[in-house]
Amino acid sequence: MPVTAYIGIGSNLDQPVDQVKRAIEALDRLPGCCCTAVSPLYRNPPMGPAGQPDYVNAVAAVETALEPRELLLALQDQEARAGRRRNGQRWGPRPLDLDILLYGDQVIAEPELDVPHPGIAERAFVLVPLAAIAPGLQIPGAGEVSRLRTLIDAEALAVVEESA
Repeated sequence: MPVTAYIGIGSNLDQPVDQVKRAIEALDRLPGCCCTAVSPLYRNPPMGPAGQPDYVNAVAAVETALEPRELLLALQDQEARAGRRRNGQRWGPRPLDLDILLYGDQVIAEPELDVPHPGIAERAFVLVPLAAIAPGLQIPGAGEVSRLRTLIDAEALAVVEESA
């Protein structure tokens, strides 16, 4: 049975808006996947080391027949194709970052895969785009997206483009 997964998309290198748009198109072309909704694109300050460019972030809803681990591997392959090199630096600059935020209502705790994504309920660059496409969505263990959205400061986010 297909499951709706929500994918966080971010970039702050190599023309971030274009990187995010290409990632959305690629999500729709993944075997067993169909992109059903895409948030506006938002510019926001980086979380992590100072001196890096602002990020562009979005969230996409994807109907998928892929299992969570298969989806993760497909997303990591997309990141690598965009030029991402995993060097162990957390929150550093990158051409593309794709995260499984939610996979249906599943809770997954594996060494390389945590769903819901850690920090989902506190990060404006995730909650604002997620609320734009799924305000009534329930995040397991955290609550409804629209309520969580009211609890965060999103002043630093700016819409770059209404939809990709």
